[in-house]
Amino acid sequence: MRSCHTKRILVTGGAGFLGSHLCERLLREGNEVICADNLFTGSKDNIRHLLANPYFEFMRHDVTFPLYVEVDEIYNLACPASPIHYQYDPVQTTKTSVHGAINMLGLAKRVRARIFQASTSEVYGDPKVHPQREDYWGHVNPIGFRACYDEGKRCAETLFFDYYRQHHVSIKVARIFNTYGPRMHPNDGRVVSNFIVQALKNEPITLYGDGTQTRSFCYVDDLIEGFLRLMNTPGDFTGPVNLGNPGEFTMRELADKIITLSGSSSAIVHKPLPPDDPRQRQPDITLAREKLGWQPTITLEKGLVSTIEYFRKKLAGTA
Repeated sequence: MRSCHTKRILVTGGAGFLGSHLCERLLREGNEVICADNLFTGSKDNIRHLLANPYFEFMRHDVTFPLYVEVDEIYNLACPASPIHYQYDPVQTTKTSVHGAINMLGLAKRVRARIFQASTSEVYGDPKVHPQREDYWGHVNPIGFRACYDEGKRCAETLFFDYYRQHHVSIKVARIFNTYGPRMHPNDGRVVSNFIVQALKNEPITLYGDGTQTRSFCYVDDLIEGFLRLMNTPGDFTGPVNLGNPGEFTMRELADKIITLSGSSSAIVHKPLPPDDPRQRQPDITLAREKLGWQPTITLEKGLVSTIEYFRKKLAGTA
C-alpha cells in the first residue's frame, strides 16, 4: 500500500533510455509514475516490465502539445538526444525543447509542482574552458547542424529561469554529460553504442578524426541517483548543476577498451570529424559534490561490461 506521502510524478520521455531507468527508480522508491512519451526515440520495450505495475501509467503524448494531469513533480526528459535522431527533424527537435518546456512549465505553474529539466553539456558547445563549470556560458554555433539541439536546450534553460523569477515555479536544472548503459538505442549514433554494436558484430570500429578527442562517460545508475538528489534539494537551489563522470578518455581509449571487453576482432577505421563536434567534454562536478553529496561510483570498465552484455542479448533477440 502507498503511504499518504506518496508522490505522483510525471516523467516526459519516460520510455527512453534515461526515462525508463528513472521511472523504474521512482517506482522502487514508492511513488506513482505517469510516463509520457511519443515513442519517436523511446520504446515500449524499455518499460514493458513496468506496465503491470498498478502505480505506473503510460501515456502516448508529444510534449509540444499541452498535457493536463495532476502531479507533485515533473521530470522533463523529452527530446531526442543523439545527433542522428535530433538532426532527422531539426525543427521538431527545437519545438520539443522550447514548446515542451513552455508546456511543462505551464503545467508546473498550474498545479504548483516542482519541475526538473534534463539539460545537457551541449549548452557549452565546443568549449574554450576545460573542464566545464556551470558558470561558463559556452561556445555554440547558433546556425550549425547541431544548433537545433544545443540552442533548443539553451532556450529551455532560459524559460526555466524566467518561470522561476517571474512565476516562482520551483525548478531544478541538470546539465547531463555523456551517459551510457543498458537500454541505449542500438542505432542512435552515440559513441558507446556505436562502438559496442560494431565490436559485437566484428565490424570495423569507426573513429572520427584522429581519435584524440575526449569525452567523459557516466553510467546510467549513477546519473539517476544524481537526478533524485537534485530534485530533493531545498527550493532555493535551482542549479544548473553538472551531472557526469569527470574521468576523461580519448575515443581511441574507449574503442580499445570495448574491443578488449567484448572479445572482438574489429579493426579501427578513421573518418572525418563531423562539423561542430566538440574536441573536449569533461564536467567539473564540484557543485554536485557540494550541494548533492554526489559523485559517480561506477567505473567505466564495470559499466561497459553491463552495457556490452545488454547489447549482446539485444542483438541476439533475447533482451
